[in-house]
Amino acid sequence: MNPVWYPTEAYLEGSHLGRLMAALGLPDYEALHRYSVEEPEAFYRTLLDHLAWPWRKPYEKAIQGGFPFPSFFTGGRLNLVEAALRHPEDRLALIHETEDGQVRALTYGELKAEVERVAGGLFALGVGPGDRVGLWMPMSLEAALGLLAVAALGGIAVPIFSGYAAEAAALRLKDAEAKALIVQDGFLRRGRRVELLEEARAAKAQSGTPLLVVARRLGLPLEAGEVDFQTLKGRLDPREMESMDPFMLIYTSGTTGRPKGTVHYHAGFPLKAALDLALFFDLRPGERLFWFTDLGWMMGPWAILGGLALGGTVLLYEGAPDFPHPGRVFELVERHRATHLGLSPTLVRALIPHGEEAVRRFDRSSLRVLGSTGEPWNLEPYLWFFRVVGEERLPIVNYSGGTEVSGGILGNVLTRPIKPMGFNAPAPGMRVAVLDAEGKPVRNQVGELAVLNPWPGMTKGFWRDEARYLEAYFGRFPGVWVHGDLALWDEDGHFFILGRSDDTLKVAGKRVGPAEVETAALAHPAVKEAAAIGVPHEVKGEAIVLFAVLKPGFAPSPALAEEVAQRVAEALGKPLRPERVHFVPDLPKTRNAKIMRRVVRKVYLGEDPGDLSSLENPEAVEAIRRAR
Repeated sequence: MNPVWYPTEAYLEGSHLGRLMAALGLPDYEALHRYSVEEPEAFYRTLLDHLAWPWRKPYEKAIQGGFPFPSFFTGGRLNLVEAALRHPEDRLALIHETEDGQVRALTYGELKAEVERVAGGLFALGVGPGDRVGLWMPMSLEAALGLLAVAALGGIAVPIFSGYAAEAAALRLKDAEAKALIVQDGFLRRGRRVELLEEARAAKAQSGTPLLVVARRLGLPLEAGEVDFQTLKGRLDPREMESMDPFMLIYTSGTTGRPKGTVHYHAGFPLKAALDLALFFDLRPGERLFWFTDLGWMMGPWAILGGLALGGTVLLYEGAPDFPHPGRVFELVERHRATHLGLSPTLVRALIPHGEEAVRRFDRSSLRVLGSTGEPWNLEPYLWFFRVVGEERLPIVNYSGGTEVSGGILGNVLTRPIKPMGFNAPAPGMRVAVLDAEGKPVRNQVGELAVLNPWPGMTKGFWRDEARYLEAYFGRFPGVWVHGDLALWDEDGHFFILGRSDDTLKVAGKRVGPAEVETAALAHPAVKEAAAIGVPHEVKGEAIVLFAVLKPGFAPSPALAEEVAQRVAEALGKPLRPERVHFVPDLPKTRNAKIMRRVVRKVYLGEDPGDLSSLENPEAVEAIRRAR
């Protein structure tokens, strides 16, 4: 597959990557990446100088020890909040817009004063270093303030997905033994009031969390003992912390067992976010980052902390991406002159049926870089994103990693051509490989995506669950981080993610990623979305079952199911023809529009699907259950 985007002088001149390569005397990204893994101490010293990272006490060694429990920037002391708030006081730091169009903004000076106020107020209420504090909020100003204030006083933030019900939130609060919960009383979603406060009271009671602090977006009345976020008073300077002191637990859901809390530290997650935003996305001081996400997903804190660390302006949006009209995201781009826009592939697929006019009616000339993460692409939606949203001039920085990584393992640098759906580079400082079943590196062959060396930003482990962490990432090959993604590394040095390895289909001995099957199905003009799963088959070992959502104007029928199955067979070969095609109104997705194939498979097979609390649309599960 040939590239669709090629670097231009405008992207090279003055870029973070260009300046870093010049400082190191290196000719290209390949040389820089090789230097970053062969000479990590020198690389990180130069990088931190480039980023002007504000240490209170300089570190002694960037990386000490190997997998599974290395330490980073040993001896260094800092507080991540100082990295986030050290920029000119009159520069815009945050812009927040609600679904109904209310806009608020804070400069860096105003943000600093507010963080000091909230941190001081929490400290006066008895929240101190090491205490865990839940943050149950959408992407709002208060969410960013809460995250920074907890870090400033030395606490540990626990972001919680804004779509959870009380039981799911309580499970995380109880596991973390949270001392306080900061909640937004509610928000608007598709024009309806979503009231979180009653859910928060129930979660507080179930988890035993002592303190409830409420940001009153909807103005709901408080009960005795509850604290109004706006009345927090005090002033607390950021507390000096060790480099490996935790500041955040992000819980990720699995298909089995309780959610796992990934532990992140002051000189890890924020630095990795800033590194990737600088060297992959080239976010420059004063530029405006808009990533459609939620505080409870890794990309929420990533955008806030990474964007602020680089001196950018972070746009926070609290609402649905296609309400009250399908061009809402692009209206925000026009109004706030966003330079960087990040959307998931599933969200792009959902926007396509609304037509190109929903995009083109809004001015997108401010955009310089598009971003994408969360799942593999299909070709048609990728090209639509590139052609319609990016006008064939903007690079799409495909970005893949995860919560446990603090960002990306793979991405696209803007000094190399970009192939559709692919990644043209491993992240700096990460020795990346694709491994076969014996753990040997392979090229032009599908295998497991792995990292062979420690990197700053990797989680310290799972909260109070060391054994589960070791099994999850180091159980396959000793001393190697196996990420769980199926990948291919081609002869041109481009990577392609084919799906989670535990989603991989193996039909009559042939391995295929679900994305390949779904891409073939999406080529049928009736199919809007698709999810392919493997089910046991007595002859083939595994057979393919396809779930499809139809575009408006098409009705389910056996004949249409046959057409879709035949389209897959024509694209991939008869052995990979789906055994069955089921039409459903919707597919189970998370709030950031990631299709949960493992949930689809478990439900279809009548097995326990595990934790479903992160689903945006739990009603979609019932349609799959009926398809059995």
